[in-house]
Amino acid sequence: MSSSVRYRRVKDLGEVIKMSRGRYQSQGGAFAGLLVVLLPVFWPQLFSPLGHALPSVFSEWKAPKPRHLPLIRGALNRPVNGDPDLWSPMPDNGWRRCDEPQATRSLDTQSQGFIQIFLDGGLNQQRMGICDAVAVAKILNATLVIPYLEVNPVWKDSSSFGDIFDVDHFIDALKDDIKIVRELPDEFSWSTREYYATGIRDTRVKSAPLHASANWYLDNVLPILQSHGIAAISPFSHRLAFDNMPVHIQRLRCKVNFQALTFVPHIKALGDTLVQRLKYQARKDEEGKYIRETTEKVLDEGSGKFVVLHLRFDKDMAAHSACDFGGGKAEKLALAKYRQVIWQGRVLNSQFTDEELRSKGRCPLTPEEIGLLLAALGFDNSTRLYLASYKVYGGEARISTLRKLFPWMDDKKSLASEEELSKVEGKASLLAAVDYYVSMQSDIFISASPGNMHNALVGHRSYANLKTIRPNMVLLGQLFLNKSMEWIDFQKAVVDGHKNRQGEIRLRKPNQSIYTYPIPDCMCSS
Repeated sequence: MSSSVRYRRVKDLGEVIKMSRGRYQSQGGAFAGLLVVLLPVFWPQLFSPLGHALPSVFSEWKAPKPRHLPLIRGALNRPVNGDPDLWSPMPDNGWRRCDEPQATRSLDTQSQGFIQIFLDGGLNQQRMGICDAVAVAKILNATLVIPYLEVNPVWKDSSSFGDIFDVDHFIDALKDDIKIVRELPDEFSWSTREYYATGIRDTRVKSAPLHASANWYLDNVLPILQSHGIAAISPFSHRLAFDNMPVHIQRLRCKVNFQALTFVPHIKALGDTLVQRLKYQARKDEEGKYIRETTEKVLDEGSGKFVVLHLRFDKDMAAHSACDFGGGKAEKLALAKYRQVIWQGRVLNSQFTDEELRSKGRCPLTPEEIGLLLAALGFDNSTRLYLASYKVYGGEARISTLRKLFPWMDDKKSLASEEELSKVEGKASLLAAVDYYVSMQSDIFISASPGNMHNALVGHRSYANLKTIRPNMVLLGQLFLNKSMEWIDFQKAVVDGHKNRQGEIRLRKPNQSIYTYPIPDCMCSS
């Protein structure tokens, strides 16, 4: 059906409703009843049944055609047996967890007061904020209240600290470092999120600068603690510097991140279930039960290996990047509108063309492009791939090419039953926690674009000396702009450009995050 015909039918429907409004407006609910009758009549004419995508005047997205067809043909005809060296574990890097106890300085008996922290962002941004909150409490010799996790405006998840992390373990692991309480005592029960949302309060600190020094907290927050016995800091994310910190504070941040923060038992149990099904090629049978398909590859290697792909391709990311992802005019308009509503013109990328952004490596890889990257690196079509994503913008149609390249691709829903997922379904932070846990058990981790989960896992896997592929975004952006490139040339360029991007040690540089680059602050050289 042409767009002009569809528009005419929409217009016809509007005219019918307009003419009928006066006739039915005096009859109360009758007009609403008319709509109920009319919509089913016009609906089939307005929308064509095209699976996951409904291209119409009401649709913001329709499945784009593959953008790199010559490369896809080459990737589909790649050798059956991939590069075995890809699965080799990381060599000894000469860095280990420090032998000396990571408990830092003796715990002062007299606390200066209570510190409340309100953390926004997604799970991994909050994780880093929790580590910083412990460090600030140590700097101030304050008692930390279990941090409050704000509801994310994008994911709409109201999960609390205790819904995600094991509170008992958190408190016990840090008992020699700082004092932690689950809740404020009754005398401070008035200090709530709602209290600070209704006016200016003497006990709320809103002015903490990005990457504030330890001295800033001593000069600006300690007096509030001493005067009122409590201080609430919001906003807090990225409010503690990475440089010029005492060694014991840096070590404490590492201890929180790698030892104190563990997920609640049901998240770990679900994660272990998924890992086992990935290792033994388990999939659902016709009755929905999980069976092990013990392939020759599994038998040869003792147990199956798998890759976790963090496919960060949600609407929020797509809009913020300001790149063109091939969805046509409707998609461009929808993402531009979303970008304006959420960030109100503060996205600097939007002033550049798509070609300029791609040539500078600023465009996240699409599912099609990350599939081509994996194929070029040497992963064959028997590779077990776990998709770590909350929601892919465009749905299944958007990842169809990736699935053709890697048919053994699964996610939480394909690997677990509804009953097994019941405690995490619909809760973005818990789903992200499951993905994080599975990612730490994988043989290889790769992310389609930089972000908080990418940064957190790069650091955590570096600490554990696990293989992590970091896409060369500038190189790939330029390669994908070349529409005449042959597969063999693309493959060689990809391999050459990723030789030293598979988990090799990278020492932290000034201003870089300790959570992405934990060496040398978190580890000792042998």
